[in-house]
Amino acid sequence: MNYEKAAQSYINRIVLPSSPDAPVWNRENQIFRKPKKWNYIDNCMIKAVTDLYKTCGDERLFEYAVDFISAYVDENGDIPTLTVEDYNLDNVNGGKNLLYLYSKTHDERFRKAYRMIYGKQLMHQPRLDCGSFWHKAIYPRQIWLDGAYMALPFMAEYSVTENVPQAMDDVMHQLRNIRDIMCDKNTGLYYHGYDETHSQVWADPESGLSREFWLRSMGWLCAALADIYELTENAETGAMLNELLEAMKKCQCGGGMLLQLPIRKDLSGNYPETSGTLLYAYSAMKAGRLGVCGEDMRHSGEKAFFAVADSFIEEQDVPVLKNICLMAGLGGANNRDGSAEYYLSERRTENDAKGIAPYLMAYNELIRC
Repeated sequence: MNYEKAAQSYINRIVLPSSPDAPVWNRENQIFRKPKKWNYIDNCMIKAVTDLYKTCGDERLFEYAVDFISAYVDENGDIPTLTVEDYNLDNVNGGKNLLYLYSKTHDERFRKAYRMIYGKQLMHQPRLDCGSFWHKAIYPRQIWLDGAYMALPFMAEYSVTENVPQAMDDVMHQLRNIRDIMCDKNTGLYYHGYDETHSQVWADPESGLSREFWLRSMGWLCAALADIYELTENAETGAMLNELLEAMKKCQCGGGMLLQLPIRKDLSGNYPETSGTLLYAYSAMKAGRLGVCGEDMRHSGEKAFFAVADSFIEEQDVPVLKNICLMAGLGGANNRDGSAEYYLSERRTENDAKGIAPYLMAYNELIRC
């Protein structure tokens, strides 16, 4: 499908008509009948919307972002549906939107809200012995790659905005932990999770690492590194991003897609997964634009983007983005064992924000190049 037509259709037919009470793109809320609540999925979409606004200047996008976030932040700057004591890094993701909206509107609600997320949650977030955050209170002493995207770019931007240099030091320390603990030295890819106790059902008893390289978790890490580098131009962050992108580039299939389990190309049931491929596309194109990588990496990102647009978006009244892994995790109530069979058993869905938001993010990078 025409990539520009798809992007505009998603904006006009899915994003702008969506109410904060029941956004069309939040398939998890629909499937599991979750109530309206501050969450990372909606905030991913709003971040994509504001990024597009910065590029194209469509005031509808900015006004929509303000209205959407305002539905969750009260007049005192509190977020009533965010429970700080969950210590859930996913809930930090929206802090990026609060920072941006405050910078544009100077509405004190937004500043109070992002300061609350930093001061009441992150300043008290439980940590592993190595200094990294627990992913959530219900996942004690565990690092998940997903959390790098949810928390660390916000902390980096908070550090700059509020002149808190120790927050940036913390970001870099946690990135080094992820690299030193979770990067596979043979492939350059990253394991999804690490359990400090080495006792979880999914954790290797010797290393504490999960068993597989899950595409979207590495996509989140790529995007985190790209966003932090854009803000800081930190050479160490750029090198880490370049190395991970190079490792993922080697996993691309002929058409440019990456698989749900990127190195398991011969595994029956493995499939081209769109959300992680789009996060890779976004990060590779951004790294090329910022000079972290060469033109070949930017072209690799473009190839990944067009592979999704050409083969996994079905042209209908509203375009249908397919092959999105709805969710995946480790342990928990369902005792997810981190096996290849587990990752391939998770539900696939269509037109979920975890695919559409990275599509719009990648599209924005494409038109900026």
